[in-house]
Amino acid sequence: MDGGPTLERIAQGNGLALCAAGSWTARFAPDLEQLVGEAEKLTGSRPNIFIDVSQVSKLDTFGAWLIERLRRSLTQGGVEAKIAGLSANYSSLVDEVRRVKAAPEAEATSVTLTGLLDQVGRSVYGVGEALSGLISMLGAVLAAGARVIMHPTGFRLTSTVHHLEQVCWRAVPIVVLITFLIGCIISQQGIFHFRKFGADVFVVDMLGVLVLREIGVLLVAIMVAGRSGSAYTAELGSMKMREEIDALRTMGFDPIEVLILPRMLALVIALPILAFLGAVAALYGGGLVAWLYGGVDPEAFLLRLRDAISIDHFTVGMIKAPVMAAVIGIVACVEGLAVEGSAESLGQHTTSSVVKGIFLVIVMDGIFAIFFASIGM
Repeated sequence: MDGGPTLERIAQGNGLALCAAGSWTARFAPDLEQLVGEAEKLTGSRPNIFIDVSQVSKLDTFGAWLIERLRRSLTQGGVEAKIAGLSANYSSLVDEVRRVKAAPEAEATSVTLTGLLDQVGRSVYGVGEALSGLISMLGAVLAAGARVIMHPTGFRLTSTVHHLEQVCWRAVPIVVLITFLIGCIISQQGIFHFRKFGADVFVVDMLGVLVLREIGVLLVAIMVAGRSGSAYTAELGSMKMREEIDALRTMGFDPIEVLILPRMLALVIALPILAFLGAVAALYGGGLVAWLYGGVDPEAFLLRLRDAISIDHFTVGMIKAPVMAAVIGIVACVEGLAVEGSAESLGQHTTSSVVKGIFLVIVMDGIFAIFFASIGM
């Protein structure tokens, strides 16, 4: 039977000897951790500390690492700690463990004006780099589109139709359902508050303008960014990980023309269609709630809606839709091509694609609102 590990302290003048004995192996891990933990508290107690391991009967990697950890702990604070009595059988093991670098301690950084300016500068540089990537992708897509117009035989109709089915046709149920519910909620809340002033019918004005100009298009764009934008990033990222994009370049094909242009075109076509269907569903839901909850007859609802809205409201929404689709597609494709060779990178860029896409859609909606207000639409 192997003897249990011990670590005896012996004072030697100004020095201190720690005599290790017994079996220093992983079998006695709890005892060894306790012995080493108590010995590490001796830091700074004596100027010279010797760790005598001549009586150690067995030593494995675990025990060697504990001895080295103890030596490093005692060496701190100006104290010199040495390992003595090491047999030839275990010297190579201890030397190998000694080559392992200690994990760097996290330095406590104080908040300074210089540090804050450095962080701001790095953030601004990162934003500029991201915008540069988006502009480069936009230019590449426009160039590929120009080449396809000049040589129509290079247009990939089958791929475009396939992506149009995925982005548009398969998204109709969820878009119609969500916009229908949003229309119901807007109508119910408007009637609830307008009723206090005896102005129930004005909910039709609010519903028509909000749905056609703002909420309808914006909501559909956010859903498309979360649904189709993430899918684009995941697809392109998977191709990048499997080096399929590099294979296309090797075969002489342009990945922008083969992979990205059909997706972009499908998205630009699909979003106005989905926005129109979403607006119709929201108006229908709002009219249904106005009839059942507010007592507004469907005929009166339609007459009021015709007087409240104009073709400009519909035009504004339809102009926004393809631009937002282009923004979503560009962000998704840039993030997909930025994926590296790991699943973690794919997940990070897919998340980043959705977040950036939704953020830029909201920013574009605000810019459009200011622009159309300035020209009187």
